[in-house]
Amino acid sequence: MIRTQRLAAGVCALLAALAAGIAFPAGATADETTAAAPKVDLVLDVSGSMRTKDMDGGTRMAAAKQAFNEVLDATPENVLLGIRTLGANYPGDDRKTGCKDTAQLYPVGPLDRTEAKTAVATLSPTGWTPIGPALLKAADDLEGGTGSKRIVLISDGEDTCPPLDPCEVAREIAAKGIGLTIDTLGLVPNVKMRQQLSCIAEATGGTYTSVEHTDELTDRVNQLVDRAADPVVTPVAAEGAASCAKAPTLKSGLYTDREEFGQERWYRVDVEPGQELRASVSVSADRAVNPDYGVLLRAVTVHGREIVRGEAAGIGRTDVVSTGLRYPKAESDDDAPAETVCVQVTHSYSAAAGVKTTPGMPLELTVDVVDGPSQASDVASFGLGRGWWLLGVLVLVGFLAGVLWGWASRWRVAVWRTN
Repeated sequence: MIRTQRLAAGVCALLAALAAGIAFPAGATADETTAAAPKVDLVLDVSGSMRTKDMDGGTRMAAAKQAFNEVLDATPENVLLGIRTLGANYPGDDRKTGCKDTAQLYPVGPLDRTEAKTAVATLSPTGWTPIGPALLKAADDLEGGTGSKRIVLISDGEDTCPPLDPCEVAREIAAKGIGLTIDTLGLVPNVKMRQQLSCIAEATGGTYTSVEHTDELTDRVNQLVDRAADPVVTPVAAEGAASCAKAPTLKSGLYTDREEFGQERWYRVDVEPGQELRASVSVSADRAVNPDYGVLLRAVTVHGREIVRGEAAGIGRTDVVSTGLRYPKAESDDDAPAETVCVQVTHSYSAAAGVKTTPGMPLELTVDVVDGPSQASDVASFGLGRGWWLLGVLVLVGFLAGVLWGWASRWRVAVWRTN
């Protein structure tokens, strides 16, 4: 009997040890996953001005709530998300108290969508706009972990809590070297608000976007939350030249530069036979500019012959214009050297009255050199790509149509004379 009890106890101890051994690594894996998970803190302005009804017939607050509900539904499972408010709790006139009015509505962590939506539903436009203090607290919300960290600030006005400058706060956060990015969205912005939110975003390598419609707000916040889940890529500063001959040679990667009004920026990329160059550029309007503008991206040979181009235009309703191009280089039977492709970036932005023209407009250039298509027929030639063949067909068809039309006209004239 005693032997049986000892055997049973031993089996139980063995099973407990096995369970502990299995559970411990699982716990370690969970900790590692949490440590590397991307974090996002949505910082929402709930000041009194959010009552204004100029967002698709409704208030700015209603638009923000609708956008948040849709964003919460679409948030990736691996993103640790939180919500912080500013100006949501103090309705009084005391500036000192109003400038402390920032609170964590939902803590940064695994997302309970129902709980987060319930918290958002309770919000009502109330008080001041303490952007600087809210950014400092949001940075604390994102402490710890090795994953990417992103603050998405949504506001409809500039900070009302001087002398603490939110732009200086953003610079201080960037100087800590914690890899935190601040993206800003301005609801129905004015010039002063645009300048302040642009400065905050630029200080940490983030983006600024002006928003005037609910669906635009939803789409942009979704993009930023999804971007947090992507691998972190740090842009490399590059300085383009005024001509291809003096341009820097770039490898595959993400680059940032500045381009003044009326300026060209040139870069060089080496493309081996059998490879394909894929390039894209985005130019941001970080200041007030005149409407109707465009961005042109060209790939040309070192002798100046255009290979292919990409272009895009804007009419003043977006702050970023992007375009791209592809150039596949045919494979060669002999040991042909790499071809140097000159990449040119130009834009047609023009400064509004009284706007500084320096520093230049921020641009982001992506360069990717990959294995090209197996069929050389996809290679661009004479600057027209596959359109060269289409042009040849159109010329031939036009020639034959002209001959037929001329013959038919002469036949009709001959018939008319005969009759």
